[in-house]
Amino acid sequence: MPYIITEPCVGVKDKSCVSVCPVDCIYEGDDQLYINPEECIDCGLCEPECPVSAIYVDTDVPPEWRDYIRRNAEFFQK
Repeated sequence: MPYIITEPCVGVKDKSCVSVCPVDCIYEGDDQLYINPEECIDCGLCEPECPVSAIYVDTDVPPEWRDYIRRNAEFFQK
């Protein structure tokens, strides 16, 4: 999973990241947005566009939000 959307997105769901994604790999869930790891090309365009700084490379997700790595994976297993 190249990029993960974390806790600051919950309830906000600002779609600035969606508009810059060249492969349309960002999807809306009930409470936040999610990045499809199979479709993401790891371009990084979404990260600076997020107004709440919720997007991280999977290896850089802060410890307090590591659970979002699992949540992101589970969202696309449904």
